[in-house]
Amino acid sequence: MYQQFYQHFLNANPGKQHFACHSHHYWPDVTRDATLAYWDDSARLVDAKWDLVFGEKVPAVQQHIAGLLKLPAPEQIVFAPNTHEFVMRLLSCFDWSKPLTVVTTDSEFHSFHRQINRLSELEGVRVIRVPTEPFATFPERFGEAAAAQPTDLVFFSQVFFNSGVGVKDLTGLVQALDKVTDAMIVVDGYHGFMAVPTDLSAIAERIFYLAGSYKYAQGGEGCCFLAVPQGSEHRPVYTGWFAEFGELAHAKQGQVQYANNGYRFAGATMDCSALYRVLAVFEFYQQQGLTVETVQTYVQKLQQAFLAMLDEIQHPLLNRQHLVDKQTQQQGQFLTFRFAAEEVARIAAALKQQGIITDYRGDRLRFGFALYHNAADYNLSCLKDIR
Repeated sequence: MYQQFYQHFLNANPGKQHFACHSHHYWPDVTRDATLAYWDDSARLVDAKWDLVFGEKVPAVQQHIAGLLKLPAPEQIVFAPNTHEFVMRLLSCFDWSKPLTVVTTDSEFHSFHRQINRLSELEGVRVIRVPTEPFATFPERFGEAAAAQPTDLVFFSQVFFNSGVGVKDLTGLVQALDKVTDAMIVVDGYHGFMAVPTDLSAIAERIFYLAGSYKYAQGGEGCCFLAVPQGSEHRPVYTGWFAEFGELAHAKQGQVQYANNGYRFAGATMDCSALYRVLAVFEFYQQQGLTVETVQTYVQKLQQAFLAMLDEIQHPLLNRQHLVDKQTQQQGQFLTFRFAAEEVARIAAALKQQGIITDYRGDRLRFGFALYHNAADYNLSCLKDIR
């Protein structure tokens, strides 16, 4: 049904079954036109293009994101090339002359995981990692960990990248955390944004929510965003001149000034072609009447069809018994199988030789599903050669 909108990527990858959409999602054809439009606008307007970018494109993308996430104030959304930049900007809000306590999980993506591991090597930085498994008791255990001591930062994912399992009641968890800690609460929504229906309206003033366009927003790399609570008075030390928008005409003396909206967390000059691409995806969704709910329903049908095929094959490795979440009730847009760590790379390589593109993390093999899939096209007969 939807493959017609992804012809450039599909035609460039003939004979492949692309199950790595949770890692690098194919881009719809409209994003190619958007990239060219950015080039043309740059040629036509040169330096004046920034009036167009910040006067029209940024507000339009902010409006779409706010609508998707039920955020009350679009101007609280700020953009950067990657989430690591936001992670560092958030961390720079703290007074590093004092001890820092962070409560997080054992299942955070590398942008945060690597950085916080490095910081934990410093004296005075304490990192408490709560296991996400067993998944059923995670919210309670996480809340207990945040309440067990004075905490400065709470950081967790909406959907965990190494399992596909998500926090079923995000609002409930945040509200429970709010009762036991006054820490900064940051939600990594990268595997939730445009994959899982998300309503942040009740917790928008309590959390920082970060995500981007590389995965389910389908706009490629370069357009990540942070939703900042209204009334935030944080003054990140890691700051760029974009964070002074609205204050540029004022005399530069005394204390460094910040924008009075989400742009207080902005950096500096970035390639805005990604903004054009993700805006084209948002407009494409509107034109086709697509919602996150309809996409999720389509993906879940693909997942169930895929699992039914595996049931029929009765493969000794790729079967429901090796699923990380056997209930498949809280999935993002991918299924995760767990094997011995030394086996995962071998299985992924064998699949690739058969034209089945997946990816793996540690002992987890991930199969992603997307709009450009059609279950009728799945050909799993080659799996018989993989043992």
